[in-house]
Amino acid sequence: MAGKPGERRLQILQTLAAMLENPRGDRITTAALAAKLEVSEAALYRHFASKAQMFEGLIEFIENTVFTLINKIVGDSQDGLQQAEQIVSVALGFAEKNPGMTRVLIGDALVNEDERLQVRINQFHDRLEATLRQCLRLAYTNRPSAPDAAAQANILLCYIIGRWQLFAKSGFRRPPAEQWEAQRRLLLLL
Repeated sequence: MAGKPGERRLQILQTLAAMLENPRGDRITTAALAAKLEVSEAALYRHFASKAQMFEGLIEFIENTVFTLINKIVGDSQDGLQQAEQIVSVALGFAEKNPGMTRVLIGDALVNEDERLQVRINQFHDRLEATLRQCLRLAYTNRPSAPDAAAQANILLCYIIGRWQLFAKSGFRRPPAEQWEAQRRLLLLL
């Protein structure tokens, strides 16, 4: 057993995330997770009340990591277009560094799980889109023929989710940021 409080819990989440990196996308059972950790299923349930709570732990990690980075971007720059560009880069980069989490972000790993998990991921997507919209509104302040910030934010979100999807469905062989440098000019109207 892990020594410090919370250490075993973290180990369970890390193992779950690693198991999600399987390109075949097999459904993960608590029995398989327990076997991978070399513990009993009962040991898992001492740290999490359900498998849904384990996935909620992964979603919390995603939210905290991504939005901490986004808040730093928004705090460091007053250029709305630059903020939006960096936010897209962060979203793509996070997925590339965390392939298993990408399956959570696209909902692939949540199929046949508690539906509240998909609701939570949808809320994450909505929050990401709202942040992009806010950045683009800032960028277009005092611009006479400004593009529709809401429509552009939605296109950027669709692009991000599409790149995540392509990454996961390619067995993690097609990096999410592939061609981002060329595509950003089209998406951000640079």
